Amino acid sequence: MTESDFQKVVINLAKMHGWLVHHPMPAMNKRGVWATHELGDHGFPDLVLAHPSGRVIFAELKSDKGKISPLQSRWITTLQQGAVVWVWRPADINWISQYLSLKGRTTSSVSST
Repeated sequence: MTESDFQKVVINLAKMHGWLVHHPMPAMNKRGVWATHELGDHGFPDLVLAHPSGRVIFAELKSDKGKISPLQSRWITTLQQGAVVWVWRPADINWISQYLSLKGRTTSSVSST
């Protein structure tokens, strides 16, 4: 499964279980170049998920063989100090579905790699 297809699945699961989803989308600039415009530090996780129960998740999505970049690692390590952070892969999809369906459950910060 491609990272793009995986992302669509995770977003659909999140919405199905009542999560708000944030993901910045690339856009084509005036020169015809696709880019995701960022103000700040590069490497921010792919998704921010927020549930009405107060749960917030930062999720970095990778293909089964995808690697975390140093900039992504910096964000993940920093966010883990006070937030729930995951690195999710297609092989985790059943677990992700179960986790997102557990309304109101809180968890400490953990990242799978």
